[in-house]
Parts: sequence; C-alpha cells; structure tokens
Amino acid sequence: MGNRFEISLVANDHIWALARIDSAISEINRVEKLLSTFNEDSSINAINRNAGVQPVRVDAETFRIIDRAIQISSLTDGSFDITYNAVNTDADDMYTPVAVAPAKKLKKKISLTNYTNVVLNFDAQTVFLKNKGMRIGFGAISRGYAADRAKYILQMEGVSSGVINAGGDLLTWGLQPDNTPWTIATADPSQANQPYAAVNISNMAVATSYNTEKYTSINNIKAKTDINPENGFPVSKIESVSVITPGAELADAMATPIIAMGVNAGLYLINKLNQIACIIVDDHARVYTSKNISVMM
Repeated sequence: MGNRFEISLVANDHIWALARIDSAISEINRVEKLLSTFNEDSSINAINRNAGVQPVRVDAETFRIIDRAIQISSLTDGSFDITYNAVNTDADDMYTPVAVAPAKKLKKKISLTNYTNVVLNFDAQTVFLKNKGMRIGFGAISRGYAADRAKYILQMEGVSSGVINAGGDLLTWGLQPDNTPWTIATADPSQANQPYAAVNISNMAVATSYNTEKYTSINNIKAKTDINPENGFPVSKIESVSVITPGAELADAMATPIIAMGVNAGLYLINKLNQIACIIVDDHARVYTSKNISVMM
C-alpha cells in the first residue's frame, strides 16, 4: 500500500498490548497481499489479465470490496473510480487536457477508465472488465480497509481503546487514558501549525485530502495537473477536505472526490448521506462544514 501504519493502544499490560499490535500488523499485511497488483497470484491481477476476455471468479471478500467501490463511484458520479487505463499513450497525450482531446481518443479513454464497464455477477461471484486495457486498483481505498480490518482484529482480541494512523488518516475507538474523547485539531494546510478547530473523533475515522496545486512544465509553460477527470478543467479551489465517518474505508474513498466535485456539490452530497460529515477549507482559508458536525472553534 506504500503507507506507514502507526498503532497506539490504551492498555495496562505492555507485553499484552505489543502482542495485540502484532496481530493487527499481520492483518494489515494480509489485506495488502489480497489487494496488491504486485502479487502475480492475486485475484486483482487475474481480473486485470482477463480484461476484455472473460469473467474471473474471486473470493467473497474481494468481491464485496469491488462492489462497495462501484457503489461509491456511482454515488460520486465517477469522481471516485478504481478503474484505470493500462494502455500506453503517446507522450503528448499525457499532457493533453481531456476537454481538448480528439473525440476518438477521448472515447477510448472513457471506455478504459469507467466504473460502469466493471460487470459483477453476484450469483457466480465473478468480476469482468469489459474492455481490453482496463485495469482496477485499490490505492484509494486499501489503506482505509486495512485500518478497518486491523481495528476489528484488535477489538476481537479485547482492546477497548486505541488509534490507528494509516498514512495520516485516523481511526479511533474508545476513550483516551483520562477518559476523554479522542480529538483532532484541524488546520489550513498552508498554516499547519495554527489549528483552527478541535473535532471529536472518538469511534470515528477521519481522512484528509489536499489539493497541492501541482504543476508540470510543458514547452516551458506551467500547466496545472490537477484536473477534473470528467471535463478536463482545473479542480475547484479547495485546499483540503476532511471526511469523518464510522469506517476508514469510506472516509478514505470520499476525501479526494470531494475536491474534484467542489464545495457546493461536495457539501450537497455529504448532507444527503447518513453517518458522514466533512470539513472543507478553500483557498481563502474559509471553512465549510456539513450539517450535524460539531466543530469547536
């Protein structure tokens, strides 16, 4: 997954706690192997190798993860998408905005990076990618799922309180040693040392995504690389999004799409859903929150 996991537990026995952490690490490693595209024997690679050829039967866990990912894609109108294009392109095409790409190439790209071209057969428990060159990957969801699974293992082994930091995304349960809730201090990413609010995240997960304003040089001209995958235009002026939900998988999956959707559309979507909230900071350091979230300024 390429992410560092830090696990902190509240316990009286140091040796016992270390043994529990070992169990959690083993589960994280299992999930990484399950969802990795670097493991030639993984179900994900089998699906990708058979793109445009035939459906592949997978284990129940992998099938459920793919099903949930497609549901999130539908929810975000494709802003979240586990599909990608494995076909090599010309160097010039790499820097051509989608909005000005030739119609033929655009049509091909859409056919290869489109969640609607992933076919699930619930009776046979198979996954089929309709077009050759299509691939699926779980970089945007794997660390959240791994954190959820690690928390489940820890709770099953009797750990009543703790925090899992999965590459900066947090998952908590229980209370701190002084019996107060777990909280975070959120900040404008340009002023990270000056937090503007405290948020109660006990028994919740929080994932944060940043719009880092990356640029690339094309013929000595700076071109913005953060573009909306649907229309090829620059993403909205959002600096950061923090999504808070009971599970890390959903928080991890929803944070980045909201940046592409923009403030109004992102808040509208979050406000329609249950058990999910978000905090958005725009490029003028203005803070927007979804309904039913308590922010202590």
